[in-house]
Amino acid sequence: MKSSLHSPHRQLIELRMEHADLDALIDRCAPDAAPDELTLRRLKKRRLVLRDAMDRLERELQPQEPA
Repeated sequence: MKSSLHSPHRQLIELRMEHADLDALIDRCAPDAAPDELTLRRLKKRRLVLRDAMDRLERELQPQEPA
């Protein structure tokens, strides 16, 4: 049971959920007249880190094609 909680599939789902939450938060912050630029920059940077982690996990989960 414990192994399924930390499986790559589970991690990918959690990363996608966090990425979607950040997308929504950034979208709500962006139209404001005077958004906190530092916070917005940090949110966008975190979103990029999540995107990279998702890409890495997706590559790991794809079956390798024979050469």
